[in-house]
This record gives sequence, C-alpha cells and structure tokens, in this order.
Amino acid sequence: MTFSMTGFAAIEQSINPPIDNATLILELRAVNSRYLDLHFKLDENLRSFEPAIRELISAKLSRGKIECKVNLIQRTQAGQATQLDDALMQQLAAMQVKAQQYFPQSRPLSVADILRWPGVVLSDALSQDTLLEDVKKLLQKGLQDLNASRAREGEKLKALVLERLSQIESLVIKVKPFLPALTKEYQAKLENKLQENLKNIDPERVAQELVMFAQRIDVDEELTRLTAHISEVKRILSSDAPAGKRLDFLMQELNREANTLGSKSVSVQTTQVSMELKVLIEQMREQIQNIE
Repeated sequence: MTFSMTGFAAIEQSINPPIDNATLILELRAVNSRYLDLHFKLDENLRSFEPAIRELISAKLSRGKIECKVNLIQRTQAGQATQLDDALMQQLAAMQVKAQQYFPQSRPLSVADILRWPGVVLSDALSQDTLLEDVKKLLQKGLQDLNASRAREGEKLKALVLERLSQIESLVIKVKPFLPALTKEYQAKLENKLQENLKNIDPERVAQELVMFAQRIDVDEELTRLTAHISEVKRILSSDAPAGKRLDFLMQELNREANTLGSKSVSVQTTQVSMELKVLIEQMREQIQNIE
C-alpha cells in the first residue's frame, strides 16, 4: 500500500472509567519530510513518557515531520480528597527563600501560584504506570487513524502517478515508428544532395553516411530503459514497503533518458515527445515528494 506523508488524527479518551475524572486528548499531524522528524507537545504530567511515545511512533512511521500533542485534563470529583505533593511544596518554599536573598523586592508565591505549579496537586486515581498504559493505548488508536488518513491520500497519489506513467508509455510507443521513417527521409535527402554535387553516386559512401546517421539518432536503448523504469515504478507502487526515496531516484533516471532522447532528436516530433516526457516526469516527481 502507498502511504502519503500528509495526515491528521485527533482522538480523546477518558481514563480510569468508573471514576471518569481524567481525559487524554491526542493530536497527530504529519507533513512531508526527507526523514522521520518528531516534535512533541506534551502535558507537564506526561513529559516523562516521551521516550515511550517516540518508540511507538518510530515503529509505525518511517518518514515525515510528525507533531504529537498530548494533553491531560483532570477534573476533581465531588467527595474526592485533593492531595498535595508535600515534598514538592517544601522544595518550592526553599527555592523561594533562596531567590529572595538575591531579589528581596520580589513578590512571594501566592497560593494560586503554588496550586498551578506542575505536579503540586496529586490525584490518587492516576498512577504513572496506569497513565502510561492509557497513553500507549490512545497513541496506538491515533496512529491507526493517522495511517488510515495517510493511506487514503497515498492511494490518490498512486493513481496520479499511474496516470502519468500510462501517458509516458503512450509517448514511448508513439516515438518508436519515427526512427525508420527518419532514416529513409535522411537517405532521400543525402541522395539528392549527392546528385546535385556529383555526377556519379557512390553507393558505398551513401551506406556509410546512413550507418553514421542511424547510430547518431539511435534511441532504442533509451526507450528500452524508459520502459524498464516504468515497470519498476509500478512494481514499487504495488509493494507495501516505503517507496518515496526509491521513486524519487527513478524519477531522476527517467528524466535522464528523456534528456538523452531530446539531445539525439533530429526531428520536431521526437523533440516534442522529449518535452512532453519531461513535463510528465516533473509532475510525477512533485507528487512523489509526498509519498513515504
């Protein structure tokens, strides 16, 4: 299956169900990038989970710039005792005394400041181990949604590339009959030129000129390689492995053959075909930049 590097997923989940006093909210955004580039915006209570989250994402994605945002919303239930982290408050008190030695005019911490400090308010319902498992489950669901979005977009990109490949195949078929006709046309011109300048035409000289001309305009090798590259692109698109980097390389090879075809051209028809090939290859290359 072909995956796009562009996608989005948003999901939220209540944790500790019968109490239902906390909710995790996950957002995953993905855009194209040359490598796997991970960025995190995690709730203060979830920062220690970043290595585990990074590992899960890396196992599912291989390329793209990924922004992972996870928030934790906690609601105090009626009748539930609120607990404070005594050790952390002692640290805050000590830090405040120390800071005021250097800044005596500074305002002391208010109760509101202390309660808003990350980690001061504790919830018995949320243990770190349980919370990590909930985050992992939520992330797995989010990655499934993200990959489903990327797969839908990838199928659209695949269809566009295959459409361009079909047009390129038509152009390759179109250009092949030109070559014998060009040789016959050149032979007629050469004979007329020799008749104007020489009384007797040397058949051997004409044959030599025709051989040299045929070698100069021979693009059979380029057309064969174009056909082979087209088949390889189709094969890669039908596989399940990440394809973006290999497809990008093949676009360079296709463009090289199209340029060679143009440089050997001795007719308007083959020049036009070369230009059309390069336009189609560039259109494919733009789409392939978004394929994982």
